[in-house]
Parts: sequence; structure tokens; C-alpha cells
Amino acid sequence: MQTAQDVLQSTLHHVDGGRLWRSLMELAQLGATAKGGVCRLALTDLDRQARDLFVTWAQAAGCTVTVDAVGNIFARRPGRNPTLPPVMTGSHIDTQPTGGKFDGCFGVMAGLEVLRTLNDLKVETEAPLEVVVWTNEEGSRFAPCMMGSGVFAEKFTLEETLAKTDAEGITVGEALNAIGYAGSRAVTGHPVGAYFEAHIEQGPILEDQHKTIGVVLGALGQKWFDLNLRGVEAHAGPTPMHLRKDALVGASAVVAAVNRVALEHQPHACGTVGCLQAYPGSRNVIPGEVRMTLDFRHLEPERLDSMIAQVKDVITDTCRQHGLSYTLTPTADFPPLYFHERCVEAVRNAAQGLGLSHMDIVSGAGHDAIFLAELGPAGMIFVPCEGGISHNEIENAAPQDLAAGCAVLLRAMLSAAQAVARDREAA
Repeated sequence: MQTAQDVLQSTLHHVDGGRLWRSLMELAQLGATAKGGVCRLALTDLDRQARDLFVTWAQAAGCTVTVDAVGNIFARRPGRNPTLPPVMTGSHIDTQPTGGKFDGCFGVMAGLEVLRTLNDLKVETEAPLEVVVWTNEEGSRFAPCMMGSGVFAEKFTLEETLAKTDAEGITVGEALNAIGYAGSRAVTGHPVGAYFEAHIEQGPILEDQHKTIGVVLGALGQKWFDLNLRGVEAHAGPTPMHLRKDALVGASAVVAAVNRVALEHQPHACGTVGCLQAYPGSRNVIPGEVRMTLDFRHLEPERLDSMIAQVKDVITDTCRQHGLSYTLTPTADFPPLYFHERCVEAVRNAAQGLGLSHMDIVSGAGHDAIFLAELGPAGMIFVPCEGGISHNEIENAAPQDLAAGCAVLLRAMLSAAQAVARDREAA
């Protein structure tokens, strides 16, 4: 038997990496694809099977399991003081249509392994610990993404969320009832002592820098737009070059500008044109309209706005030069986020205490932790994924890196549980 302080002072990893890996591989069989990935869309029967498996494992680990009205699952390991707000961890187990075994699933299984390890060590924490499975993080079947954590954080209302439909017209509420996960627990008002999320990086930086742990400082702000450029369709042969109103030529200038300003605003800047459609789409017709998406990301709000302003200037100039008109419609706006200093330090200290190579990093993608950070102190732990590839059936991560990330999560949660207790005593 060890105390929480014994674990924090030890240089041992403690977690059972083999058990963690076996849990991930068993979960990956639900929706397994021929290419080695997973297709397990939110609120399908495969999602139900995965949820049932998690609940079975959590209950076997001595947890009390509750489900809220949007389907979020909470597995609680009691602490000595049940009045303290829980230290939480979690992620999601729904996948992309051509998803991998680790995106989201690692965070949930790492949380479960933390609880199993504490049981093995017979460690009792002062504050309760919770592992959460958030509903529909991916947003593949139902929009928007991060749906469950968004309702939990009161970013979306329950009523509007339950009314969202998939491509076949099935509502979220209907799908939850169909799989038996429309729970009775309230969706809001739940205290958060601290929240940690372990995740594969979904990018190539840790692998490139030969680091095992990414200490996540925050998440890039994101601003998305739909841009429509309108010119005039005309015959490709009889229309002289200088008299054309070619919307695709204007679009090419915008694509180049998005790439250029992102390179000029390093570090942490990303600019992407992810979708581009030219109309009418005939080889001998000058494109009269282009519809495209713009995706801007940065950690600093001022620099994010600067990127957008520069591209808007290019849009105006190219439209004037080529006789085009345009509409630019905002479609998403997530402000930059810095995770809580105490949580960031807990992750960094855990990596150092375990002798793991680590580096500061920022998240370029959205995660449930971003919403949880508005309810209490939050942080994230990244581990490398092969080639930086994610949202792909060939997504892969090394067992030893996953075990290392889980060991960091264990120590970070123990540290936070002690801090929650100290805060209560000082209040």
C-alpha cells in the first residue's frame, strides 16, 4: 500500500502499459476496418457497444457510473472527502468514418488505467476522481463537434442539441434513446476541481523533436470563413485573357495569400483552404464562381486578427483587379486558450519526475478540454503519433509512449487532487 505522496515522489511509472494497450486493442475491435482503423460514429449501435464496454470496465474498477441527458458518461472513484469537486480526465470514443484506434480513445483508456493503478496500489485520494466519456466529440454524424462537453460547459443548450439531425434526419435525442444512453443526470452544474486530457498529438512535432511528452500550453484560436468569389462564365476560346472575369484566378491569389500570411506569422500560425469548388466545372468554360473555405489559427488573438486582415486586403484587391465580387461569411470563432498554469506545471513536473523527454507545445486542434477549461483548471498531455497522422485508419502510436503519457496523467491527477484539498482547507 502506498500513499499519493509516495507515488508522486517515486520515479516509477506504476501504470500497467500492457493492460492499457490491451484495453485499447479490445475497444478498437468495435467498428474495426479492413485497413486497421475504426469506424464508430457517435450514437450508433457500435458506439453503444463501446460505451457498454467502458461501463463494464469502470464498474469492475469500483466506480459509480452515471449518464447525463446528452449521453456523457461519468465514472467516479470516491475520495476521502466526497464534498470536494472531482479531479476529472477523459476524452471520447466516437471516431471519424475512417478513424484510428487512438484519437480520443487513448484519453479515456488512460483515465481508466489511472483508476486501475490506484486500485492496485491501494491509494486513496482526498478528492474524488472521475473519468468521462464525452458524447460526439468528432461531429462526423451530428454537428457540431465537441457536442457533449459543449452542453456540459453550457456552450450549447440541451434542447437545441437533442434536436440536431444526421443526414438521415435522425435526431440526437432519438439516437440517444435508441442506444439507451439518454441519462437522467443533470447536464450542467457539476463542479470541476481540475481536468486533464491525455491525447495523441495528431501532428508531427513530438516525433520530429524526439520527445515523449508534450506539455500543452494552450490551444490555437480558430476563425473559419466561407468565401464566395463571383465573376462571369464565358467560353474559354473566344474570350481574350484581358477581358475575362475569372473567379478561379482570383481564388488562386487568395490561396497563396492564406499560405503566405501563415508563414509570416510564425510561430503557431496555420492557414488553410480546405475546400475549393469552381463552377460550372467544365473544361472549356471560364469559372464564373468559386466557393472556398478559409481556416485561420493562432495562439495570439492580435496576430490571428492580423492574418485575417491581410487576407481580406488580398480578397479586395484581387476582386478589383479581375472584376469580381465576393461574400465572406464567418462560420466558426474559437478564441485562443491558455491552459491553467497549475495544470501545465503538474504535467511538466510529472514528466520531469519520471525522467521523460518533454517539450512545451500548443494544440492546433479542438478538444473537449477547451470547453472544460471554462469550468475549472484544465490541462492536456500529448504523446507522439507515427508520422503525425490522425483521423486516418493507419493512425498509430507506440505502446511505450502511451504508457508514458498515462504515467504522467496519473501523477498530474494526484497532484491536482492534493491541490483541491489544500484549496478547500485554505478557503
